[in-house]
Amino acid sequence: MSKNQGPTPQDDSNLTEDVLRDAGKSDREVESTGQISRADDGTELLFGERGATVNSPIHRAVWGYANPRHFAPKAAPKDAVVDAAVDACIAVVARHRAAGSLFDADQKISETVLQELGEAGFWGMRIDPKFGGKGASVRSFMRMITQTAATGDPTTAGLASIHGCIGAVDPLMKFGTDEQKARLLPKLASGEALSAFALTEPGAGSDMTQLKTTAVLDGDSYVINGKKLFISNAIPGRTIGLVAMLNGKPAVFIVDLPKEENEHFRTEMYGLHALTHTYNNGLVFTNFRVPKDNHLAAPKDNGLIIAYHGLNYGRVALCANSAGVMRLLLRSISPNSWAAFRQTYGASIDKRELVQRRMARMAALIVGADALAGWCATLLDEGYRGELECIIAKIFGSEAQKEAAIELALKTHGGRAFLKGHIIGDNLHDYLAPCIYEGEGEMLAMKFFQSLATEHGTLYMKPVGDAMKSIVKEGHYLTGPVKFLWNGFRYSMWYAKQKLRSIGRNLRLSGGSIGATDKRLNDHAAFAHRQFAKLPLELTGAMLKHQIKLGDRQCRIVHMSMRVQETVTILVTAAYGAQSTSPATKLAADILCQDLRRKLTGEQPSDAYFKACSKLADMIVAGEFTELNGVPETTVLQRYS
Repeated sequence: MSKNQGPTPQDDSNLTEDVLRDAGKSDREVESTGQISRADDGTELLFGERGATVNSPIHRAVWGYANPRHFAPKAAPKDAVVDAAVDACIAVVARHRAAGSLFDADQKISETVLQELGEAGFWGMRIDPKFGGKGASVRSFMRMITQTAATGDPTTAGLASIHGCIGAVDPLMKFGTDEQKARLLPKLASGEALSAFALTEPGAGSDMTQLKTTAVLDGDSYVINGKKLFISNAIPGRTIGLVAMLNGKPAVFIVDLPKEENEHFRTEMYGLHALTHTYNNGLVFTNFRVPKDNHLAAPKDNGLIIAYHGLNYGRVALCANSAGVMRLLLRSISPNSWAAFRQTYGASIDKRELVQRRMARMAALIVGADALAGWCATLLDEGYRGELECIIAKIFGSEAQKEAAIELALKTHGGRAFLKGHIIGDNLHDYLAPCIYEGEGEMLAMKFFQSLATEHGTLYMKPVGDAMKSIVKEGHYLTGPVKFLWNGFRYSMWYAKQKLRSIGRNLRLSGGSIGATDKRLNDHAAFAHRQFAKLPLELTGAMLKHQIKLGDRQCRIVHMSMRVQETVTILVTAAYGAQSTSPATKLAADILCQDLRRKLTGEQPSDAYFKACSKLADMIVAGEFTELNGVPETTVLQRYS
């Protein structure tokens, strides 16, 4: 499949608006949804032809050819300075966790920890060295997040993402002027200014067209009025990227919040079950002044493009953090912890098949999250936007963490899980929150489908529909049928090509091998290869069946989206397992691929599968699952003699 150009600055058409308008949606819905879609198109332009979504591994795999090499994560580049800084940051958090000094009297991450992390390079990890940062690759940054979460504290690890991915750092690095970078980035790199991103409002969550906060230019400053809600890491004295409406369009400002509240700025406190170890507040601005020089110039004069740019980094960071959290959860039920301590009918429960299956499943989810986080970080390092890929990482990581906490760890710990001081009881809401953060999972699944289907719809579906419209609504009885027949012929030729492709894959006339020494992993990759040949026919079949009403078939869209995502996860996990030298990691990758294949085919688990789970559990007990190296043991509460 040849490379596609993606959206161009000269192309003012928007498929989303056209489809909604033809479907009879209100002008308000067409306008608001179109605004989001155009911001997304503008973000695409930032990545050039090679990095655009239409040339991403997933898009090309579904609509063209799945090259297995494009689904394998690569090791982070060797950099002694970065590697030493990453290790130092992990050590700071692990040391304070062990000493019980990670949190202050209010149970927030202490200022001492924040300062020591700054000295180690935590806050400037992604910032260019000329501005005081470390210039780490995305892969090194994600490794730091996973290991910080696993050996120290997930909330602290999450602050790196808030600050460096979705806070003020990414907007400044990508969109700031040389003067703005030189003035603001050194403080952000040192940790003197910790940052957040203030986008969400009481009436603007997933619909960013409902923003009410305004900015009005008055002399050398902008006057801000409005309210932000659910803003993590934002308290007096910190720095935020603020989105406000300027002349009717979203704009982004870098705002240094005053050290104390006053008549122009205050925080609004509320109870929040999640994020108990960091701050999450509402921000209220009343005639609050921001220097004119702190306005970031946005492409197409649309600040949502700035907001969208860092989202994919945040989505991968969420998956990397989940990989660390699940390590903690698995450690809590593995040797020297609960499963070895708890005995039923004369034997420890780590010998029971049910618990062994839970341990194996959790190990498999860890390997899947590691694989996706590493793969997406590789693509981001290589200049891809990663829109499709990073959505998969976010959804998988958040759902895996939820399953690991609720279905696997909580049920294994039983009633003790609800004790205060227990790893689950104290953090239950934090384990669930990622399903909402960085975009709710099913909403993102619909966005995934839209991004995946837009080019195909533009090339084949829309021309046929336009031809029909020209006949029925516009009375073009000469040119209309000609256009209809021609575009119908183009679509028929595409369909025939895809049908032959699918037949060829089912007959195994084309490859799909990832070159693994483990036959099982090669077989999983070949299965994914065959699935990719079927998916275009499934997707286009739904597009033909529902046509302009497809947007209202949200459940169908989510279902199709997840079938693509599960296929991708199989291939990425198999490729990741193939790279590993650890038999336990390979087996965990195999188990996850089996689980995902059954979801796609409806098959039942075999006895061999359950035996494989027990084998992996035994390997975990024996210390052979190296992903748990360095992860601290948890204390068994209410011990009995």
